[in-house]
Amino acid sequence: MPADIHGRLGAQSLAAATDTTLYTCPASRKATVTVSLCNRSATATTVRLAMPDGALGTLANEDYLEYDVELPGNGTLERDRITVAAGHTLIVRSAAATVTAVAFGIEEDA
Repeated sequence: MPADIHGRLGAQSLAAATDTTLYTCPASRKATVTVSLCNRSATATTVRLAMPDGALGTLANEDYLEYDVELPGNGTLERDRITVAAGHTLIVRSAAATVTAVAFGIEEDA
């Protein structure tokens, strides 16, 4: 039985206009996650956050938690208390290659 994991669960420096897996919850585990999106540029951009039922594939409308939300220059967007079941993923996307995405929280046995 693995120990609970507290802290950073995933991090990515996003490429422009590319869906990117930020975190996948392992089998037999569950997680409560906060996602932070940080714009490292002075120019505003847009970001997306999705949670499909499984791995990255074709995203459906119902998978999005945030869609083309404006992230101000040098700004941050945080979405907290996202519960992620085993095998589910968090997918992030930015219109610009200036955004860092970090997932942090707790992962524990399901």
